[in-house]
Amino acid sequence: MRLFVGLGNPGAKYQGNRHNIGFMALDEIARRHGFSPWRRRFQGETADGTLDGERITLLKPTTYMNDSGRAVQEAATFYKIGQGDIAVFHDEIELPPAKVRVKVGGGIAGHNGLRSISAHIGNDYLRVRLGVGHPGIKELVHGHVLGDFAKSERPWVEALCEIVADNAGLIAKGKDSTFANKVHLAMQAKGFYDNDKGEPKGGNK
Repeated sequence: MRLFVGLGNPGAKYQGNRHNIGFMALDEIARRHGFSPWRRRFQGETADGTLDGERITLLKPTTYMNDSGRAVQEAATFYKIGQGDIAVFHDEIELPPAKVRVKVGGGIAGHNGLRSISAHIGNDYLRVRLGVGHPGIKELVHGHVLGDFAKSERPWVEALCEIVADNAGLIAKGKDSTFANKVHLAMQAKGFYDNDKGEPKGGNK
């Protein structure tokens, strides 16, 4: 069994924020794979289902980003799930928009949701890093991640969440590098990357 965690802030006013792309990815996984209805527990919302034969619980903490670790620890303790079976889907300002990287452990890079999770369960969980770009100036980061995706960004956001969801079974099977490669190729095929450089078209690079 695995625990997939999406990071974001609860409430309608945060729904379209860049910081909430983790929630968006989990919502799409639940939709595309026929997971159970969302229900409140573990200081969050959960949905249950299977991906490629693997039992998965999806968790969206509702503690606000800075306290995400409390919900993750509660769910992990209940299911007796170790760090190696936890994947966290989150926004990443150090990646260009629409790019995805997957890694186990590593630094926090100023992400308060990751900081909270690492403080509660340790640092060796999988991170599915969903690029939202950097505003270019440190002082603008807070407003950038708590700002909504622009209308021009929505096509790649929707496509990325759909492609992540379609390939999420690879994460469930531990095929992390294959997952990242398939997402990259699918986004490129849809025209969201510059084919020569492999960089997203437009937006922050």
